[in-house]
Amino acid sequence: MTRSAGRLALLAGLLAAVVFGCGGDDDGSDTDLRGVRLAAVIKGLDNPFFVTMRDGLVATARRRDARLSVAAAPAGLQDTAGQASELESLAAEGPRCYVVNPINQTNLVGALSRVAEDSPIVNVDSRVGEEAANAVGVEITTYIGTDNRAGGGLGADAMAALVERGARVAVITGIPGDVGSGLRSEGFERGNRGRFDVVATIAADFEREKARRATADLLRRDPRIDGVFAVNDLMALGVADAVKSAGRKGQVKVVGFDGIRQALDGVRRGSLSATVAQYPYTMGQLAIEACLAAIRGESLPGRVDAPVQVVTRENIARAQANFPEPVERFADPFAD
Repeated sequence: MTRSAGRLALLAGLLAAVVFGCGGDDDGSDTDLRGVRLAAVIKGLDNPFFVTMRDGLVATARRRDARLSVAAAPAGLQDTAGQASELESLAAEGPRCYVVNPINQTNLVGALSRVAEDSPIVNVDSRVGEEAANAVGVEITTYIGTDNRAGGGLGADAMAALVERGARVAVITGIPGDVGSGLRSEGFERGNRGRFDVVATIAADFEREKARRATADLLRRDPRIDGVFAVNDLMALGVADAVKSAGRKGQVKVVGFDGIRQALDGVRRGSLSATVAQYPYTMGQLAIEACLAAIRGESLPGRVDAPVQVVTRENIARAQANFPEPVERFADPFAD
């Protein structure tokens, strides 16, 4: 039986029409999960963050003897319809559990409403919208991800340690309306607590080149800028490109968010001052562990915060040695 397909009409204005497949059982059992079939759909692999998430999913499934099918949005981070179509195809394989990393809050809801009712759904990183999911009877088993608002606060602490009190700081955000981007920038501004002045907020769609152009224009208009916080590392690298071209490397402090390998290299070289590192590999690990626990019938917490920490020149060697796993140990709620 599938989840309340009749209520899809309530989302007619939100969701594109697609043809859906149904989930079902495979030959795994609740006591012996060797070979159990799992499915994961993530954002586009044009961003290294999601490549690392895929690696964590695949490595953990292999270690736990599970059969995992992974798909990504074919045309990148804004391909909402393509990602939904990939989930439809995965559902036709009849997985026992789904891991979903939606592009926005609603683009996977229609497809999820058609999976088997007894199939757990583990939501990782970007959230499925609660209101839209409830409208069609979709229940998310657990959410695993970074506390983006708190991460933005860590970014503010890092910036405050790098610039003088009253410094002029800009924020580079992602795609307008993206929830994670909004929470990170909000956390950064709340975490400021009067230690510096946020004088500009500019959207660059999570893209390095757009961030470079936006920052170059900003530095021409306001040569007194002392620091820039970008809500992802690709944009932070674009900011660093512009700062270098303007001859202000080391003067304008650049703080990113994600902890991707290229950003760690940037911190080591000094083009980035810091990055708020989250761990997509660990998110993938936790998501597979959560799926297996749910299939066994265990009670899962509604939310699991993935580890996050600031990487600077002081701990960059350890961060690079441990990549893609966290620098410090963390409490894994599914370890047993």
